[in-house]
Amino acid sequence: MQPSRAAKPASSPLRKQASLEAAAGLAGAAGYRPLILGDALEGEAKEVGKVMAGIARQVAVHGQPAPAPCVLISGGETTVTVGGGGRGGRNVEFLLSLAVELDGRPRIFAIAGDTDGTDGAEEVAGAIVTPDSLERARQLGLNARALLADNDAHGFFRALGDQVITGPTLTNINDFRAVLINPE
Repeated sequence: MQPSRAAKPASSPLRKQASLEAAAGLAGAAGYRPLILGDALEGEAKEVGKVMAGIARQVAVHGQPAPAPCVLISGGETTVTVGGGGRGGRNVEFLLSLAVELDGRPRIFAIAGDTDGTDGAEEVAGAIVTPDSLERARQLGLNARALLADNDAHGFFRALGDQVITGPTLTNINDFRAVLINPE
């Protein structure tokens, strides 16, 4: 007889919000205006990435809904409808979509990851995006749009060396996303 494993307990809404507030506190202490956008953002990861890129561009160009330096903070579990040959991964797919939409815009950085240390079927928590992510990918012969269409964001970030690897954290609070916008 095999020992039974307890299912991961669902995180309470209070813990999810508290985790975002803790991140906001760190951002504020570092001189960034934190904007918590919600702890339960859902939808296709690609689409959420597009929306967040639009908000980040609005901050960078027009200083709305807040001027830079600021950080857009959100949580919630997006989804990936796998139609390509990749293995999914909602946080990295969000980030690759964000990077494609930002198209190398300067001064914008992002991180996304799963607090339990595993994003989709991979043993990575998530990844980071920098303003030069797409250019570095081009130099490696990678086509970001094609990899996104193939649901292979893990391959993209693995090639760049931009994966966030924590190992199992033994906690499952929420997915976490932060988009940092620096001033000119």
